[in-house]
Amino acid sequence: MVNSGSINQLHFLLIPFLAPGHIIPMIDMAKFLAQRPNVTVTIVTTPLNALRYGSTLQEQIKSGLPVCFLELLFPAIENGLPEGCESADALPGLHLLPNFAAAVDMLQQRLEQHFDSLEPPPSCIISDKYMLWAGDTAAKYEIPLIIFDGMSCFKQLCTHHLYASKGFDDLTETEPFVLPGLPDRIEITRAQLPPEFNHRHVATSEKLEQVRETESKFYVRIRENESRAYGMVINCFEELEQDYVNKFKKLKRGKVWCLGPLSLSTSNDSGKSLRGNSASSDDQLYLKWLDSKEPGSVVYACFGSSSQITPPQLIELGLALEASKSPFIWVIRAGDKAQEVEKWLSENGFENRIKDRGLIIRDWAPQLQILSHPSVGGFLTHCGWNSVLEGVSAGVPMITWPQFAKQFLNEKLVVHVLGIGVGVGAPGVVHWGEEDRFGVTVKSEQVKTAIEKVMDSGSEGIERRKKAKALGMVAKKVIKEGGSSHHNLTLLIQDLLELANVRSQKPLI
Repeated sequence: MVNSGSINQLHFLLIPFLAPGHIIPMIDMAKFLAQRPNVTVTIVTTPLNALRYGSTLQEQIKSGLPVCFLELLFPAIENGLPEGCESADALPGLHLLPNFAAAVDMLQQRLEQHFDSLEPPPSCIISDKYMLWAGDTAAKYEIPLIIFDGMSCFKQLCTHHLYASKGFDDLTETEPFVLPGLPDRIEITRAQLPPEFNHRHVATSEKLEQVRETESKFYVRIRENESRAYGMVINCFEELEQDYVNKFKKLKRGKVWCLGPLSLSTSNDSGKSLRGNSASSDDQLYLKWLDSKEPGSVVYACFGSSSQITPPQLIELGLALEASKSPFIWVIRAGDKAQEVEKWLSENGFENRIKDRGLIIRDWAPQLQILSHPSVGGFLTHCGWNSVLEGVSAGVPMITWPQFAKQFLNEKLVVHVLGIGVGVGAPGVVHWGEEDRFGVTVKSEQVKTAIEKVMDSGSEGIERRKKAKALGMVAKKVIKEGGSSHHNLTLLIQDLLELANVRSQKPLI
């Protein structure tokens, strides 16, 4: 006996990792998917995260977009976390990372308790690479698992070949070597490699050693999960890195779909303002300030939602922005050390000195709105991939200051492959949670020099801006009908419909 009839409806179950840089692009992806005929999307998250990010979807949901949240109670207290700690950026310290990972793993059972009540039945899981149990759930319910890494194909190729290569094992921290297997010649040092290839840091406590051991096992599980996935979706567009897309597709037997830039799912100003936060009356003040500046004159400096820069290093940045003579917006997120930074800002007289030329924003800023403003001419970034892609989409050249994780690889793409950035000269990864041990690694003069190069009106600066603007124009086209990312989304949906129909014809047991 076989099932009869043809399947023409897809229900995507999206499972983002619980952190802003992971949830926001998944919500953007949900918008793109749900705009297609016969597609329903459910985003699996927790109550506080649904409240935090749900505002970005309310307008579309009210207008009939078939997207909803499935809210799973997060077992924070059971795992020794503070009540309400439902996101990685809310962790009081790195030592609680294993507790957070354990709580995340418990969400699998809670999802599966709801699985049979979901209508229509989920036909595919798109899971963040860090939600490792999603592969087991997909296998249990016999539906395909697609991994969302949220990174470029450049990064995917780099890590693939680094795992395969042992050529850097005996090198010193600062000795450069050529990244293997790439279409371009890219040099890097061991100190700049992501944590899974860069184990020479010194754990400062038994608890941190436990964290590192947890991380090591985590990376093994990630690779195992990726190896059994049906395919991968990438938050990038093919024209940005075509050679790398082609090579990565060969590695994955063609099951790679570049759907970005996902941030461009939000096209109006209110949506950009709501993205990742609540709209604020201050947003209009920021825009009014930008309106008063010359086109392309402002430097926007922001290190993302997860970077934990020490006060001495933040002071070096502030001094560089002041010395550069360019108007600037500086977003300061100092976490539990904010008091120390505020003391310097007031006692040093910094805010008073820069009041006519600089604008300081505490904690959160409407980044998409700011970057898309015509007055912004440079983006000083930590090279988190979401930020890089937002800068590319806005057509803004970058001052690159990577901090940790894969950010040095992102910098290599921006500076050496795309030619739209200038590095400040950061020597290596500052391991998350161990910032105080590394101290000041980049001096204000280095940052000032990089800012001046990007904002320079000479031939190099003009050429860099021209490249950035051209990429920004392409980025806006690829998500529209006829564009490569729009087409790839069509191909993904067609692929999964065909797979669902093949599975539906299998004999019932």
